[in-house]
Amino acid sequence: MKSLIKQDIRFSTAPMMDWTDRHCRFFHRLLSRRARLYTEMLTTGAVIFGDRERLLGFDAAERPLALQLGGSDPAELAKAARIAETFGYDEINLNVGCPSDRVQNGAFGACLMLRPELVADCVKAMKDAVALPITVKCRIGVDDQEPRTALFALAERAVAAGSDALFVHARKAWLSGLSPKENRDVPPLDYGLVYELKRAYSDLPIAINGGIATIDDMRGHLSHVDGVMIGRAAYHEPELLLSVDPELFGEAAPLADGFAAVEAFIPYIEAQIERGERLANMTRHMLGLFAGKPGARAFRRRLASEAVRPGAGVEVLLSAMDEARRAMSARIRLAADANPTGHSRS
Repeated sequence: MKSLIKQDIRFSTAPMMDWTDRHCRFFHRLLSRRARLYTEMLTTGAVIFGDRERLLGFDAAERPLALQLGGSDPAELAKAARIAETFGYDEINLNVGCPSDRVQNGAFGACLMLRPELVADCVKAMKDAVALPITVKCRIGVDDQEPRTALFALAERAVAAGSDALFVHARKAWLSGLSPKENRDVPPLDYGLVYELKRAYSDLPIAINGGIATIDDMRGHLSHVDGVMIGRAAYHEPELLLSVDPELFGEAAPLADGFAAVEAFIPYIEAQIERGERLANMTRHMLGLFAGKPGARAFRRRLASEAVRPGAGVEVLLSAMDEARRAMSARIRLAADANPTGHSRS
């Protein structure tokens, strides 16, 4: 039986539908050796009946890597977990937080906050089926549930069933009245409730998710819980990941900057294009590079307009990177011309 320790979940990237595919994860791994990466949610039906290599296959460089499963039938979850185990995943995570129409129609995701006993049955079925750690990603409640009651009921039953860790998005989900996008922003955050849960389950690895955007935010949370899980901030500003290893683990960053990240990604892109993959399917995960810096807009514009063209190759990416470099160099020259002595004018 493989174990999961608190250090394993110190930093992770969140599972995000349509975003954290295998190309995104490979790119993110280049930026952090220590991040724990999560797949997009896959339903049990997709795993059991779908194209397994396309859905479950990954590059070994992505590890440590967790598969997030969506489902509410214990037997099907157990079967899907057994299939995933043969692919070499490091963890299976049960989705108890997604509020989309798709999961509501299937009575899983955030709907399971209303059925903590079923969550326990699902966790136990997977624990009995595989030797991998089984974890749960949840909300603090749904709809009119009282958050503390809902979260602690879910945690109590999941832990009793053998859950190896909890990842808590510190917001409620509203199953009606809010879109999935609104559910990521509108319900208020309650970090204190997650801290309280950690105090009650001191031995259980617990990570917090929701609204965390900076290294300082992460450090603040890590004084209360074992881990932070970052979603949109990591995707829209991937260079944030370059700070993770030095700032949160005391280790050197694997690359110097975003330009080095592009160069490191190119061999992977070339290999994927050789296999018939489209350039845009990989470069779309890089559009947030250089965020807030001169040249970021030109970089995004070039990739967005040219990477989608049939037959586009790495020359498009190299050209976009050159535009960004020129813009940054021009800004540095302007600053130097404005202050030729190099002395502060304050």
